[in-house]
Amino acid sequence: MTEVKSGDTVRIHYTGKLTDGSVFDSSEGREPLEFTVGSGQVIEGMDAGLMGMTVGEKKTLNIPAEQAYGPSHDEARQTIPREGIPAEIPLEIGTQLQMQAPTGEVLPVTVVEVTEATVTLDANHPLAGKELIFDIELVSVN
Repeated sequence: MTEVKSGDTVRIHYTGKLTDGSVFDSSEGREPLEFTVGSGQVIEGMDAGLMGMTVGEKKTLNIPAEQAYGPSHDEARQTIPREGIPAEIPLEIGTQLQMQAPTGEVLPVTVVEVTEATVTLDANHPLAGKELIFDIELVSVN
């Protein structure tokens, strides 16, 4: 049987969970996820965990934050005056917004705190700083 190696195109079914068991993503009910191993298309821990697997094999990967979306950075959080945000923009916790950096780059941010006077926005990836658990099944290798 063919074992997965860097450069192979694989198709997997997966369920991604946090350590509390809550599911954050899954391929259930969809086509398998297809990507090239080692190309940077998925998180580092997923690439590493697939190495040596064979078609039909199932595995659980425990991926530390450093091999997933990295640590959460305090400097990526910014508190701004509430009046700095147009009134028509919803300010509920969890709302995804976009900000423009001084360089012109567009950054996705999440509303993480709202008070009468301020809004705190977080530009960290929502899964930054978290250990991730993936139940995977290798469907094909090319």
